[in-house]
Amino acid sequence: AGPSACVHRPGVAFICYTYFFRCILAKGLAGWHGRRLLLEKINSLTRNSDFRRAYTKGKSVVTPLVVVYLTRNRVKARRVGITTSKKIGNAVQRNRARRVIREAYRALAPRVKRGFDLVLVARGRTPFVKSTDVERALEKALAQAGALTSGVGPL
Repeated sequence: AGPSACVHRPGVAFICYTYFFRCILAKGLAGWHGRRLLLEKINSLTRNSDFRRAYTKGKSVVTPLVVVYLTRNRVKARRVGITTSKKIGNAVQRNRARRVIREAYRALAPRVKRGFDLVLVARGRTPFVKSTDVERALEKALAQAGALTSGVGPL
């Protein structure tokens, strides 16, 4: 646990998010490091061979906002890769699509079973919707693929 009350620093605008932080801590999405709250790091897929394996041998689920490719991995960890093609739009739109997908995944990460590699591919509508919409679509796709647990919290 961390500090339970907010400390006011003179000259600095400060908003109290104590309840919000307690909810995040209770769900296992973050931990305290000294006096700072750190969100759980997302393990990323970085190797081209991992992406290709997900595309060729993985199970795919398509929604209007995101395509999910799912494969088992050998490291027993959740790993995720996010891709956006130039069909999405210019660099600003591609970056927004990645941010929206990353936030949607971060909300669902504690419920995703360990031992899976996920490749999340943005679709044309992704940069124009909110992360909550993408979260619902991603939750539906992961449930259909059998990658979600029913409970909340780290496994």
